[in-house]
Amino acid sequence: MNLFHYYYYFKKAIPERICDDIVRYGKSLKDQMAITGGYDKKEQLNKNQIKDLKTKRDSDVVWISERWIYKEIHPYINKANRDAGWNFKWDFSEACQFTKYNKGQYYNWHCDSWDQPYQKQGEDPSNGKIRKLSVTVSLSDPKDYKGGELEFDFRNKDPKEKRNVVRCTEILPKGSLVVFPSFVWHRVCPVKKGSRYSLVIWNLGLPFQ
Repeated sequence: MNLFHYYYYFKKAIPERICDDIVRYGKSLKDQMAITGGYDKKEQLNKNQIKDLKTKRDSDVVWISERWIYKEIHPYINKANRDAGWNFKWDFSEACQFTKYNKGQYYNWHCDSWDQPYQKQGEDPSNGKIRKLSVTVSLSDPKDYKGGELEFDFRNKDPKEKRNVVRCTEILPKGSLVVFPSFVWHRVCPVKKGSRYSLVIWNLGLPFQ
């Protein structure tokens, strides 16, 4: 799939008071070690698995499914999807991931989607769907941390292509957000000082035809 826009951003879109409410709510809940694909959320990891996981990702997360958060962010997803020319069909958002990156924490290169759709039991709304659009919202003031930059690699999974890394500086201001196709590779660089808070939402639809 050829893309004209690899990501679409909105600076200071979410009011600071909303960002503060999300951070306050997220910090009030019990967090857990973030995992990657291939690990079950309910699985108790052994030392070797944790060591392997830490080579890929090191952060703490809280899962949030508050309607007021979706209501605040969904209009920007729809606008980006339309204005960027993607026009992906989607109809469901997974639980929001409130993510905390403290000093030294990071998320190495990855993409949010995979080829096989979700296979869930019963009437789970994600069943048979894939992640199509990812959203990252900056909840921290850039003065409160150093490092933690969001970067994209536009090679689209082909290791033979020359690396084409772009740093997404547009979402540094608190309340800014970026929308991008879930198959685009990206990473969060290690935080060098302070703490970086963000909110991630994955938006699903039926597989591409």
